[in-house]
Order: sequence, then C-alpha cells, then structure tokens
Amino acid sequence: MSTIGVVSFCSCSHPAVGLLNQGMQKMSSFSFHTAAKCAARDYYEVLVLGGGTGGISMSARMKRKVGAGNVAVVEPSKTHYYQPLWTLVGGGAKQLATSARPTGSIMPKGVEWIKSRVTALDPDKNCIWLENDVKISYKYLIIALGISLHYEKIKGLPEGFHHPKIGSNYSVHTVEKTWKAIQDFKEGNAIFTFPNTPVKCAGAPQKIMYLSEAYWSKTGRRSKANIMFNTSLGAIFGVKKYADTLLEIIKERNIAVNYKCNLVEVRAEKQEAVFENLDKPGVTEVHQYEMLHVTPPMGPPDVLINSPVSDEVGWVDVDKETLQHKKYPNVFGIGDCTNLPTSRTAAAVAAQSGVLDKTISLVMKNQLPTKKYDGYTSCPLVTGYNKVILAEFDYNAQPLETFPIDQSKERVTMYHMKADMMPFLYWNALLKGYWGGPAPVRKLMHLGLK
Repeated sequence: MSTIGVVSFCSCSHPAVGLLNQGMQKMSSFSFHTAAKCAARDYYEVLVLGGGTGGISMSARMKRKVGAGNVAVVEPSKTHYYQPLWTLVGGGAKQLATSARPTGSIMPKGVEWIKSRVTALDPDKNCIWLENDVKISYKYLIIALGISLHYEKIKGLPEGFHHPKIGSNYSVHTVEKTWKAIQDFKEGNAIFTFPNTPVKCAGAPQKIMYLSEAYWSKTGRRSKANIMFNTSLGAIFGVKKYADTLLEIIKERNIAVNYKCNLVEVRAEKQEAVFENLDKPGVTEVHQYEMLHVTPPMGPPDVLINSPVSDEVGWVDVDKETLQHKKYPNVFGIGDCTNLPTSRTAAAVAAQSGVLDKTISLVMKNQLPTKKYDGYTSCPLVTGYNKVILAEFDYNAQPLETFPIDQSKERVTMYHMKADMMPFLYWNALLKGYWGGPAPVRKLMHLGLK
C-alpha cells in the first residue's frame, strides 16, 4: 500500500497534500519519505484517538504495520495510569506512584504524540478537529477515547470529597482518600456503591469492600462495622459461576447487599448518603455513613455524543466481532468507548487489540476481516489482601477460563498474578503491542491436558 494512495484517499486534507500527491509519483524513494514527513502535521495514515490502554497498544501495533512516521496519537494527558492497580491503592496495598508513568515514556518511539484534545469527528471527510480549530486527516482512524466519569451527576459531588470519610478508587484525585477513610473508620455504617450506568471494571466497586472488611478484621474493628453494598444492579455479578462464590463470601462475612439501590446525593457535611429505589420511582432512603466509597456514574466522552461514529447513546458503533465501524469501513473502535456488549476492563482491551490488529491488516489489503472477538474479558475479583477469584468470561456471560483449575475459588496465586504479574505484562507487553490477551495461553493449557 503506497502513501500516494493514502493521500488521495483523504477527502478533507490540506491543499498542500493534494500537491504532494501529484509530485510524489516522480519522487525517488528517499525524497518520498521526506515529503511524507512534511505532510505529517495535517495527515496520517493511521490516526489514534486516545492514549490510554487501547490507544497506546494499537499505536504500537500500527507502527510495525505502516511505520512510526505514519502513525499519530491524540492525547492531552501528560501522565498515563495503570488504573487496575487503583483497587490495591485504595486498599493500602500499593502506592499510587507505582501506577503512573509519563505519557511520553510509553508512547511508541517515533509515533507522533499530538498533545491536544479531540473536539469533533467528521468520518464522511476522513478528518477530525482538535482544539484551536486544527484539522487532521487520516486514512484509518482508531477511536480509543475511554469512558468519562460523572461525579457531578450525584448531588453534593465532587465537592463532597473535601470532607473526610469519603473516597473513590475511580479517580486519581480521590483514590488515596479511600485508604484514609478505611484507616480512620472506627464504627458505624461503611457503604459501597454501584451506579445506574455502565462502568469500567464492574467488579471494582465490591473489591474495595472486601479489602476494607479484611483490614477491619485484622485491626479488630470488624465487629463494629455494618458493611453495606448498595448496587443499582439486580445481581451481585453477571456470571453465575462467580456470583455463587461471591454470595457465599458475602454471607460468611456478614455483608448486607441492597439491590436496585442507586446513589443520587451525598450530604458530606452530615455524613449522609441518599439512595433512590429503582423499583419505586421517586422513593429515596437516607443512610448515615462513617465510611463511603463512591463509584461514579459513567458515560461516553462528550465528543462522541451525537457524533456520526456513535450509536444513539454515544458509544462508538462497531461490529462486536471485528471492531470495525458499522458504517465507516476505515474507522475502528477499541475499549471502553465502544458499544461492545462486554465488561470494560484492561483484559478485554488486550483481547480486542489482537483481533483489531488482524481486522485492520485485512482491511488494508481490501479483504474482509475474519478474526472474531468473542467478548473475552477478565475481572480479578480481589476478596482479600492475598485472595483473588479470577473471573474470565465471554459475550454470553459464560466462563472462558485460562487455567485448568476451578477459577471460582479464592486463590493466593491469582492475587499475586493481579498484584505483580499483570502490571509487568501491562507495561512491557500490552502497551508495546505484543500481548493480545490470554487466548494463546489458554490453547496451550488445554492442549497440554489432552
């Protein structure tokens, strides 16, 4: 695939690009690369929106496919976080600093880092707009913009976080407050919430609850704690095999679960949390708390709402098997910003990246995608400071396990995988585009059993 074809494909490119397209046919190989580099400010063969897990991993893969100079990542943040670690940060088992690295240090070498924010997408003209009315054109677009947190949709937040006894593992600004609230707890209600929206890592709201319970048991305060999990959902977990084990743990540890219960207001000065009953519209209940962990409502990034690339809600509208956009064949989506009907986790992104790599390779050759994403996702359910249930499942909420053991059981080995092995894999394999999830490991395991 030549860059000559790439430039002519882009219908909203800068006028200079059109001149380059005409002149390139007469250029030598050396001058060809020089000219392509000059056009890099307003055109890229592959443009990636978002420098999170999906964006960085795909930019690394695309670099190897089309060359670093032909790939750019749009990302305004100066710091990249390994957010799955925040469960352990909030529980006091890890330091926040260990989850952070400068964005520049994880950007694939040679790939252009555009330190700006996307303000609009125009897939009909193969371009996007940045702040200050800067337009960038592309041949292929990968959307990896993540998910937005909306604490402000809960009355009293985010200003309520200025008060003690309240925290949230979902924000870099509040995750350390969770650990402080756990440590300061003496007696009374400890409430953990799950909102009435899609969330990233749906197991995380209860993981911190189990860690809190374990900490208070260790420090002799458990008997004075009334632990409550107030969830908007109608079940503790979406996969029955793991839900059954979690319900046993909840019963053994005397934890109260209130279903169809959604946090709508926090009165931090009074230490009161107000919940709506989703089965009885208009009916609310006020709970006094001595410790409150808030999982915020979440939704698509603003730029995707009412965008041509999005569905009616605002999620990037992609084929659930190929990750190719349903309307625009040169547009692809990965991760939390898509409408893929699976849990939003880093493990899901890993599996998606391998499939998307194959999809784009075939599309670039004008062939139909054949590799299919089965919805694989993983949620290491932390149930203590040395215990994890490794939940792995597919689109149909059926277990899709890697190891030849019963993964619904609490295991020390799985805790160490979550706390130590997965961060290493993340920084050194996934972000570098070398790890597409555990499917190859799973195949080897099962072959070894035959």
